[in-house]
Amino acid sequence: MRTLITTAFISLDGVVEAPGGEPGYRNSGWTFKDIEFLPEAYEIKGREQKEASAMLLGRTSYEVFSPVWPGMEDFADYKSMPKYVVSTTLTEDDLVSNWGETTILRTLDEVAALKETEGGPIIVHGSATLNRALSDAGLIDRYHLLVFPLLLGAGKRLFSTTDKDAQKLELVEHEVYANGLQKQVFDVVR
Repeated sequence: MRTLITTAFISLDGVVEAPGGEPGYRNSGWTFKDIEFLPEAYEIKGREQKEASAMLLGRTSYEVFSPVWPGMEDFADYKSMPKYVVSTTLTEDDLVSNWGETTILRTLDEVAALKETEGGPIIVHGSATLNRALSDAGLIDRYHLLVFPLLLGAGKRLFSTTDKDAQKLELVEHEVYANGLQKQVFDVVR
C-alpha cells in the first residue's frame, strides 16, 4: 500500500489558506510576513520532492499550482511526476499540457484504490477541502507540517471539524527553528 502524505504550511491556529499569496484571502502571503527566512526550515520541502512518486491535489489547488509550478525550478521534480486531481467538475480539457501525466479522480474510493497500487509515497499539497475529506475517510497516513508562529483567525483549516473518534498521531520527526517555525512530522496510528 502506498503512503499518503499531507504537507502543509499551517498557522498555529490551524489555517492553511493562501500561504503563498493567492488572492482573495485577507492574510494572503502570510508565510512571507514578519518571519525571517531560514533555508534549513524548508529542507523537508526538497526532501518531499525526492521521496514522493506522485502528487494528489484538489481542484482548487490544481487550478492555482498548474499555471505556475511547471515552469518553476523550485518544483522541477514535480514536473514529470504523475499527478492526480480529485474533482467532480474538472474535465480533461481543463488540464494543462506542460506538467506531465495528470489523471482526474472523481471519488475518495478512487483515491483509496490509488493507494492500493504499486509505487512510492503520494504527496498532497494545499487542497484544504480535500485534506479534510481524506482525513475523515481515514486515508491520510502521514502529516508533514511547517507550523508558523502566527494566529490568523478566519481562513480555511487543514483539520476537519467532523464529530468523530479521536485519531492518535505519533510524532516521528520535529525541529524548532530560530525564527519560531516548527517542523512536525506525524504518522497516523491505526
